[in-house]
Amino acid sequence: MYYVYILECADSSLYVGCTNDLDKRIKQHNESELGAHYTKIRRPVKLKYFEQFNTLIKARRRESEIKGWRREKKLNLIKFGKPVV
Repeated sequence: MYYVYILECADSSLYVGCTNDLDKRIKQHNESELGAHYTKIRRPVKLKYFEQFNTLIKARRRESEIKGWRREKKLNLIKFGKPVV
């Protein structure tokens, strides 16, 4: 399985990522030097939303789509499970 996820950082900003091991990746974002630079300087982060995919291609497409959204649309996805257009 592959996951697209949204994290809320300590400064209330949102981070969108993709992984095949969600628990491990969240731990990396919070504790490891292997976490993304963006989240390293905005710790701690909290998992706010995720979706599962069978293939990496589908997950990466969805990640790219969500990354292109404005903050408000991402927050609606987190709150309602779907973007409000």
